[in-house]
Amino acid sequence: MQRRRSLPDVLAGGVFAVIGGVFVVGSLGYDRGTPLRMGPGYFPLLVGAIVTVLGLAIVVKGLLAGSDLPFEAVPWRAIVLVTVAVVFFGVFVRVLGFVPTSFVTALLTAFASRRVRPLTALAVAAGLTVAATLIFIVGLQLRLPLWGW
Repeated sequence: MQRRRSLPDVLAGGVFAVIGGVFVVGSLGYDRGTPLRMGPGYFPLLVGAIVTVLGLAIVVKGLLAGSDLPFEAVPWRAIVLVTVAVVFFGVFVRVLGFVPTSFVTALLTAFASRRVRPLTALAVAAGLTVAATLIFIVGLQLRLPLWGW
């Protein structure tokens, strides 16, 4: 019996591997520093390498343990909402502040799924906002206003 290759897995893994590789190559122009004193190139190098390895693993899985499942419909709602959320955060984080911008961003991404209920989305957004504030503002001491100017 011949195994079928999974074209969706191979394509998705290839996209991840290419994106990760671009981040790795882009980070090589920056000082990486050490794990205790990270330079500006350390994090993009690390994340790029992880994304590349995961992408390659997905490609291998798609080639070896394929699936008979066809492509599913493109989740346009999720693509649009996640894209809008990322752009919203980038544009408004300095104007509205970290807390409200994080909350709206998390809320938009929660609604990317059709199965999420409004109360669940609000709870997820609140939890992620608290966690992000503790991690990035308190822990890593990012210099962003908590609330608008």
